[in-house]
Amino acid sequence: MPAAAAPDWSAGTPSAARRASAILPTADALVDGFREGVVVTDPAGVIREFSRPAARLMPGLVVGRTLAGCGEGPLAPGELTLGERRVRCRRVELTVAGTTSIAWYVEDVTDAVARSDALLAERGRARFLATASQKLGNPLHEDRAARAAVRLAVPTLGEVAVVVLAPRRGRARWWRATAGEGEAPPIVDGGVQPADELPPALDEAMRGAEPSAADWLADQLAEAGWLGDRDPARVAVRVVTLPGSASATGALLVVRSHDLDDHDMEMLRGFAARAGAALDAAVLYRDQAEVADTLQASLSPTEPPEVGGVQWGAAYRPAQSSLRIGGDFYGAHELSDGGALFYLGDVSGKGVDAAVFTGQIRQGLQALRRIEAEPARLLTLLNHSVLETTRAHGHGRFATMVLGRAYPGPGGGLSLTLASGGHLPPVVLRGDGTVETVDLRGMLIGVVPDPRIASVTLQLAPGETCLLFSDGVTEARGGVRGEQFGAHRLVDALAGCQRMPAPALAERVEQVIGDWLGGRNHDDIAVFAVRAVAPGSPARHLHAVPDRRSA
Repeated sequence: MPAAAAPDWSAGTPSAARRASAILPTADALVDGFREGVVVTDPAGVIREFSRPAARLMPGLVVGRTLAGCGEGPLAPGELTLGERRVRCRRVELTVAGTTSIAWYVEDVTDAVARSDALLAERGRARFLATASQKLGNPLHEDRAARAAVRLAVPTLGEVAVVVLAPRRGRARWWRATAGEGEAPPIVDGGVQPADELPPALDEAMRGAEPSAADWLADQLAEAGWLGDRDPARVAVRVVTLPGSASATGALLVVRSHDLDDHDMEMLRGFAARAGAALDAAVLYRDQAEVADTLQASLSPTEPPEVGGVQWGAAYRPAQSSLRIGGDFYGAHELSDGGALFYLGDVSGKGVDAAVFTGQIRQGLQALRRIEAEPARLLTLLNHSVLETTRAHGHGRFATMVLGRAYPGPGGGLSLTLASGGHLPPVVLRGDGTVETVDLRGMLIGVVPDPRIASVTLQLAPGETCLLFSDGVTEARGGVRGEQFGAHRLVDALAGCQRMPAPALAERVEQVIGDWLGGRNHDDIAVFAVRAVAPGSPARHLHAVPDRRSA
């Protein structure tokens, strides 16, 4: 304790002084015993006394001088900074025996504030990562997921953030967010970079490493054009891996004016893990969608060929709106003798499995038609092929089908030979508007080795149409009571449509069924029309289907 005259704490009667000296410790012991630093001044600010804790916080204190005279800053109630320490001050005015003193209690709260700041910072990081998880968890599109990632990263992680996906087919897509002016949202752009022109640091990051040389990282980003007008010498850059399920999905780069500390790097890695998971899901979804698109394109019905005297029409609505394929199929092939082979069928099951089985049947027909063109015998050969395939794969799939052969007549019209493998019989729309159901029955394809295949030959005059359809037409449930559409309603819908070209007639049936369904779920719906036309007439009709619902 500095040597100084202690205040006259014993003012009063002699007996009071004696009691004080006998009971109270010295003033030095009193102030030094406080955990807080104590500085006692007179009303003018001249220091009368101070404790050892106060001297440690303000080493320039001298009794008899003001704080300013000691080279110390002024004290004020509340929190303030003394040198490198954070303190909390409170002021107490003391009056003893008419003498007024000001006692300043100065508490060192540096460590407590640091702990509080650390806790607040950790909570802030946790909130940021929780928000990132929520906002990154929804997109299944790589562009939306990447844009969300870079937009979230700015400005919390840096003034610039770049996401680069792992190269694909020699090229890598990238997205960049740059902090806007003031409160403006980040500016997001992107592009495609050849894989061999990517910064080398990205190769390391995508191999799971974490490049840490901030100086050359900035130079690499400047060469790639991702720093904009920022000086590479005045920024800090960090690159982390965007992890994926099997390998790295890509890399995340952040640019800021000062380097990242350990806590910042921990948050950056946590954010990268969440962004990587979201992008990995989006990339996986993209790859699966591409596979599905390729599969659908290979299994989708092809345009029927142009054959003299024949006009084709088709309409198709799969059971699942997300797919363009299903278990119903149709098609036509031109024969070398001037005729045409056509068919419509339905396989057991729905969705992708049914579509794959459909593709196998179509491929079988494509191969077998080159060695057999007579419909009944061709269906028999196809039955053997389907049986062999289903037994080899251990599943009991089967199909129904109507297979026909059309030959133009010498005086116009068509001669049709039809064979059925357990499918619904076709109908014929005659020139006078009447509708006939073809008497055609048969056994399922792919069930028994020697099925009974029914066959019939009929004639179409010019302007007459043979309509093939799947059970998705007659079994469509709709109307007020959810009834099946049925064959009788189909006949009624065709009445008076004898002048319609084949494509318009097929689309007319599909439209009527759609109206009947009223948005309900349904089976695959397929319609295939074969119309006899005069030689040289258009093979396809491209006009809009008339809307007869209001009629």
